[in-house]
Amino acid sequence: MTNGKANRFSKNELTAAVAEKAGLTKADATKAVDAAFDAIVEALVKGDEVRIVGFGTFAVSERAASTGRDPRTGESIDIPAAKVPKFKAGKPLKDAVNA
Repeated sequence: MTNGKANRFSKNELTAAVAEKAGLTKADATKAVDAAFDAIVEALVKGDEVRIVGFGTFAVSERAASTGRDPRTGESIDIPAAKVPKFKAGKPLKDAVNA
């Protein structure tokens, strides 16, 4: 982080990095990145877990219903149960980030 703000890496920057590292055109890299994201989303929608060895695991988790407070009014509100995507980093990714 710099000055309290997180650095950002956009999808376009990711696509450009993939194109450069894989020796692809930017159009082909865009297709590859989009296809990878689409495949992950489709698997999660079906309830499948996506494990990418050396990177991490994408899964869907059930979040229970709860009660919260509206920050403007202080009024109690019901938060419905929901399915939420989760990512758990694999050991090699954790080690690389902490190196």
